[in-house]
Amino acid sequence: MKKLFTLIIISVTFIFSQENSDLKELASQFFKWRKTTQPIGSDDIPRIERENKWVPDYSPQAIRYSQIKYKQFKSSLELIPHTTWTRADSVDYLLLRSAIERVNWELNILKLTSSHPEFYLNQTIGCVFDLLVISSPFTKVRAENLILRLNSIPRTLEFAKINLTDPIKPFAQITINQLEGINKKIETMTAGLKSSFPELWGTDLGVSASQASAALEDYSLWLKIQLPAMKENFAVGRSNYNYFLKFIALVPYTLEELLLMGKQEQGRAVAFETLEIAANKNIPYSSKFNSIDHEISQAQKDELAIRDFLAEKNILTIPKWARHYTLKAMPDYIKALSSFGELDDFTSPSRLQENSVRYIPDPSEKLGFFYGTAAHDPRPLIIHEGLPGHYFQLIQAWQNPRLIRRFYIDSNANEGIGFYLEEMMLQLGLFVDKPHTREIIYRFMRLRALRVAVDINLAVGNFTIKDAGIYLAATVPMDPESAAAEAVFFAATPGQAITYQIGKIQILKLISDGEIKLGHKFDLKDYHDYMMLNGNVPISLQRWEFLGEKDEIDRLW
Repeated sequence: MKKLFTLIIISVTFIFSQENSDLKELASQFFKWRKTTQPIGSDDIPRIERENKWVPDYSPQAIRYSQIKYKQFKSSLELIPHTTWTRADSVDYLLLRSAIERVNWELNILKLTSSHPEFYLNQTIGCVFDLLVISSPFTKVRAENLILRLNSIPRTLEFAKINLTDPIKPFAQITINQLEGINKKIETMTAGLKSSFPELWGTDLGVSASQASAALEDYSLWLKIQLPAMKENFAVGRSNYNYFLKFIALVPYTLEELLLMGKQEQGRAVAFETLEIAANKNIPYSSKFNSIDHEISQAQKDELAIRDFLAEKNILTIPKWARHYTLKAMPDYIKALSSFGELDDFTSPSRLQENSVRYIPDPSEKLGFFYGTAAHDPRPLIIHEGLPGHYFQLIQAWQNPRLIRRFYIDSNANEGIGFYLEEMMLQLGLFVDKPHTREIIYRFMRLRALRVAVDINLAVGNFTIKDAGIYLAATVPMDPESAAAEAVFFAATPGQAITYQIGKIQILKLISDGEIKLGHKFDLKDYHDYMMLNGNVPISLQRWEFLGEKDEIDRLW
C-alpha cells in the first residue's frame, strides 16, 4: 500500500521533471507548423490563437506540402531513442504521436480537402467567425485581420473546386442548405460591425464582404451542379475507426465494448431520470428567465456560488488568478453567423487576464435543447463550458510546464472532463435548491450516452444522417433541429461524439482504481488538480502516469 501511495507522488513529480529535449524540440517544431496549418473546425476547444495577418492556404501545393510534413514529423518521432525516458516522457511521446497522426486522419483518411464540401465553410465563414467571437475590445489590428480573412474567401473556394475530386453528396447538400441566405447573413454581419465599431471601417469592409458573399453563393451553385455525380457513402469504416481509437484518441476499447458502455450508461441515465422525476412530481418547475439581463445576472451569481461550493467541498483548487466565465447578449454581427460555430470565447494563452464569455440569445420558448435548459438554470452550462469545465481546464493546460501538454490533441479528455464534472456536481449536492435541474443533468446523460451509438453507427455505415437525427430526437428526446444539427456534425467528425461518455467512464474508472487500491490515501483533490493541469492528456495516459497502471497502455503501444 505504501508503494502504491508513493506512485501518486512520483507521478505528479514527473510532470515537473526535465522534459526529454528531443521530444520537446520536435513538439515545438510540430506545433509551430500546426499553428499555421491546423484546419478550423466548428468546435470551440481546438481554436488556435493565430499570428497577425494569418489566412488559410488550401492550394494544391499547400496540401502536398502538408503530406510531406506529416511523413517527416512521423519519421523524426520514430527516430528519437527511448532509452533514458521517464514515464512522463513516454506519455509525451504518445501525445505527440497522436497529434502527428491526426494530420494523417484529416488528410488521408477523412480526406477533408478532397471529399468534404462543408470543410471549406469552416475555412471561410468559420475563419471569420473565430475573430468575431473574441470578446476583447475590437481593435484596428483585429479589423484589418478580419478584412484579410474575408478577402481570402474567394481564393479558398476556388481551390475547393480544384481539390474536391471525390466529394460526398450528403455533406455537399448540408453545405448548400447552410449557405441558404448567406448574402443576407453577411450583410447583417457587416451592418452590425459598422454600427458597433464605426471608427474601424472604411469602404473596405463592404467591398470585401460583398466579394465573399458572391464567392460563397457561387460555391453553393457549383455544388448544386456537381451534386448528381457525387458519392453517397460517408462512412469512414471499422478499420479506420479502430485506427482513430488506438493512435489518436488513445482509447483502449473495441467498438463492441464502446457500444455496450454507451447502452449501459443510457439505461442508467433513463432509470435515474425516471426516479428523479418521480421524486420531484409535487415540486413546481421554475419559470424561464423573463429577460436576458436577468439570465446574465443570475449566471454571474451562480458562477461565484460554484466557486464557493468547490472550496467548501475541498475537492478542487481554484487559483486566485483564474478569471470568470460570464454570459453576454449576442451582438447582431455574431448572431448573423451563429450557425457556423460555437459561441464560447474561452480566451487564449495570451489573454489569461480576461474573462471567458458565452454569447446567449434572449430566453424564449423557441430555444433549442441546450439554450432552453440554460434559460431555466445556467449552472449546467457553466459547469461544462466554464468553471470548473472547459474554460477552467484550458487556462490551466495552457500553462502546463511540459510543452506537449499545452495543446489540444483530441476531445476525449476535454469533453470527458466536462461531462464528468456535471454529474460530479450533482452527486456533491449542488442542485439541492432546484431539484428539476437534476432532471436536466440526467437528460444530458441520456444524450451523451446515445451519442456513442450514433457516432459508431454513422462511422461504420449503419446510420444515415437522417436516421441519426430521428434517433436522437425520439430517444433523448430533443427538438428535431438540435438533433439534426448534432447528426450532421457527428457524421462529418467520426470519433468526436463518443468523447463525452467514454472519457467520463475512463475518469470514473481511474478514480475507482485509485480508491480501491489506495483507500483513504487516494486524494480526490490531488487527482482533480492533476486532471485539470493535464486536461489535454487522454485519460488512459493519465491513469498510467497518476496510478502507474499500464494495462491499457499495453493495448495502445
